[in-house]
Amino acid sequence: MKIAVAMSGGVDSSAAAAILKAQGHELVGFSMQLWNQRRGISVDEHGDPLPSRCCSLDDVYDARRVAEELGFPFYVLNLERDFEQAVVEPFIASYLEGETPIPCVACNSRLKFASLDRLAASLGCDKVATGHYARVEFDSDANRHRLLRGQNFEKDQSYFLWELTQAQLSRSLFPLGEMSKPEVRAAARDAHLAVAEKAESQEICFVPDGDYAGFIDRYLAAEGQTERLPGVGEITNTRGERVGEHQGIHRFTVGQRRGLGISHERPLYVISVDAKSNTVVVGEQDELLSDEFTAAGVNWISFDEPDSPVRAEVRVRYRHAPAHATITPLADKRACIAFDEPQRAITPGQATVFYRGDEVVGGGWIVKAEHRTQDSGLRRKG
Repeated sequence: MKIAVAMSGGVDSSAAAAILKAQGHELVGFSMQLWNQRRGISVDEHGDPLPSRCCSLDDVYDARRVAEELGFPFYVLNLERDFEQAVVEPFIASYLEGETPIPCVACNSRLKFASLDRLAASLGCDKVATGHYARVEFDSDANRHRLLRGQNFEKDQSYFLWELTQAQLSRSLFPLGEMSKPEVRAAARDAHLAVAEKAESQEICFVPDGDYAGFIDRYLAAEGQTERLPGVGEITNTRGERVGEHQGIHRFTVGQRRGLGISHERPLYVISVDAKSNTVVVGEQDELLSDEFTAAGVNWISFDEPDSPVRAEVRVRYRHAPAHATITPLADKRACIAFDEPQRAITPGQATVFYRGDEVVGGGWIVKAEHRTQDSGLRRKG
């Protein structure tokens, strides 16, 4: 086949390319320039670019080098403007609305796969390959492509791919889906790739230091939009009593314990963030538990949108162990998810993904959860 390979410059995408090349496929490599690391927003106090191991210029160089080592053509796509509009700006807006966004999902489905898929089709490529730890299988009986977890559950990345459509899945290829990380590094070494020992990237590419609030402050200052910053507000308990003051709701996320600036006889956690009242609500650990939440933008993969409740195992963040739940479809691509057992720190803005064993049934975006209060039998929305 002729295959378009997404090249990040890391060991995973490089090993995927090496494996496909060894199988005799014709490859065309593509890297995506997404964010200018030298832009004033992504610098330290001295004006130097913050170190990043994801989507940097060094990564583009490494990707080009791998393509040269393996002997296939390589191109760089400048998607900086699209990335800022489709990923960065919604990321900032979500934080300012009291949510905790996960931009990698939108980047994968709405930008990387969408852009590469269109380009690959125009070049006559049969498939689009990436270094994700996930699997795709075609079910001839159902006439659908199924998205499955990677065999290596520790590295499984199916959580980030739930927005992919049937058309995108039909052209997706994940060569690492049945491999472990040591096996992937071994494949890179066998191909004599210079990136075989390269460290992994964990951070969000445009916030390499992990300081999301600082990034938002710098971005809005650079854009002349500091009036959008929420400013000082109250911290209250779940009974509405004032217990402190905050310097901006974008500095808080559900489940957060450190940095509250509050003295209390027992540990306090962020229970919810209310953008309308510019209030951060805190409570004790038990108050983080939720039985139920609402998801929006739901995408069903295993079947068309159902007309009755669906049983599945549900994850509410990347490292969350799937928990049994009933998913009731609602209008406008929404759904109500009710857990058999309460779950901790369900956070608006995060992705929720529905599984049946290894298969991804679908997913959506968490918009609100029902939290417990200290008064038995009561719930509060957050």
